[in-house]
Amino acid sequence: MSNIAGKAYAMSVITPIRWYMTWINKLFFWIAQKRKSTLKGLITLSLIHYARWVVVGRKQFPHLHPDQPKEDLHYSYMLFFSNFNGSWDQYVDSFTFSIPSGLDLFWKWNVRYPRSVPLTPFHEYIRYNQIETTHYYSAYPLASSNDIKAAKKVRQAVMDFDSSCSDASPDEFMKQYKGLLRNLQNDLGDMRPTPIVSMSAHQVEKRRQRDVRKEEERLAALQEERKHA
Repeated sequence: MSNIAGKAYAMSVITPIRWYMTWINKLFFWIAQKRKSTLKGLITLSLIHYARWVVVGRKQFPHLHPDQPKEDLHYSYMLFFSNFNGSWDQYVDSFTFSIPSGLDLFWKWNVRYPRSVPLTPFHEYIRYNQIETTHYYSAYPLASSNDIKAAKKVRQAVMDFDSSCSDASPDEFMKQYKGLLRNLQNDLGDMRPTPIVSMSAHQVEKRRQRDVRKEEERLAALQEERKHA
């Protein structure tokens, strides 16, 4: 899938918003930036690499050529972009559980937004408005956000160790080295590929049912051949 690079998943959701309410959405975004507590629950989610909301007015879409006709749009649009680790359902559910009121503020004026709770209508809303990422590049595809944080910690610890033990005796060096390993043992993970996640558990179930049907058809055909053998 083009929206997956190693362990990372790229989500892009575009939802229509009533054009005359866009200023309220922008006000909510401004408040959220000023009051960090608004997004505190979101910041604590270690599976998130990046998340951003952008509101594009109905008359703000770019025109690449003078001959390009201008769109006569009835709605503005809110774009949501995010990169994360884990499955689609885990991510969407984590958003709901961490900042349910924040989601409702950000998407409140979007057309047919069902609220973040209960989960099923919210899942359907996000799934319906999500678009496939046609190109997705990740500099460290096998690294999760926690892997990156651990690597930064290991790098700094090794640099500090090098500067403090460069003139140490062999015995002292080994003592400090073993202490370094003890302190970093939880950060020395092995980055490996993880199973590819689909757009959502809904897609996983559809694929599983399709495979079951194919297997049943294969067995039925095999039994039919045996009857005529």
